[in-house]
Amino acid sequence: RLLRLVGGRSRCEGRVELEQEGTWGTVCDDGWDIPDADVVCRQLQCGHAVRAHGNATFGRGHGPILRDEVGCEGHEQDLWECPATLEHDCSHKEDAGVVCSEHQEWRLSGGRDGCAGRVEVFFRGTWSTVCNSTWYETEATVLCRTLGCGDVLQRPSFRHTLPGKMVYLCGSLQPSLAQCQWTFNKSAPCYQSWAAGVICNGTRS
Repeated sequence: RLLRLVGGRSRCEGRVELEQEGTWGTVCDDGWDIPDADVVCRQLQCGHAVRAHGNATFGRGHGPILRDEVGCEGHEQDLWECPATLEHDCSHKEDAGVVCSEHQEWRLSGGRDGCAGRVEVFFRGTWSTVCNSTWYETEATVLCRTLGCGDVLQRPSFRHTLPGKMVYLCGSLQPSLAQCQWTFNKSAPCYQSWAAGVICNGTRS
C-alpha cells in the first residue's frame, strides 16, 4: 500500500504513484479532485490538498495505470480504500498529481531576475515573506543553491507586505529550507524584523 509523489519540488508535491506487487504505477486524472488529493496528502502526512492536478502536470509516469475514476469522499485513511475503476482508457499524459499544504516552494521577487530579491515562500496555499531575524549566510546559501542560483552575494532587507511570515534556522547546509527548523506565523521571532532578501551570484539561465 505504498504511495509517493514524484516530480515535484518536495515530498509533498508531485505525480501520484502507487505500488502494487512490487511495481510502481500512476493514477488517471478522470474524476480526480480535491477530496481524492486530500486522502493522498493525509496519507503522506503532508497536511491537506491545496491543488489537484491532471494532464501530467508533474511529467508522465511509467508502468501501469493502477486507478481511474477515483471517487474518494475525503475521509478515507488511504487511497486504496477509495472506489475506483481498474479498467481504463487513459495514457500517461493524464497522470494525476497533487500539491499538499505542507509543500514549500520559494521565489525571489523584485530583483533584477529570479536570483535576486525579496524571499517569498508558498506554504499552506499562500505566499508569505520570511523574517530576517535568523536570516544568516547559511540560510541564504541554502536558498540560492536550491534555486540553482549559485551562492550568496548580499542579504538586503525589504518590507513585509504579505499576510504570512515564516522563520528559518539552518544549523548546517541542508538540501532545502524545508529541512531546516522553521516556524510559520509565530509573532515572537518576527517581532520588529524586516523581510529577508538575498542577491545570489548566479543568474537563472
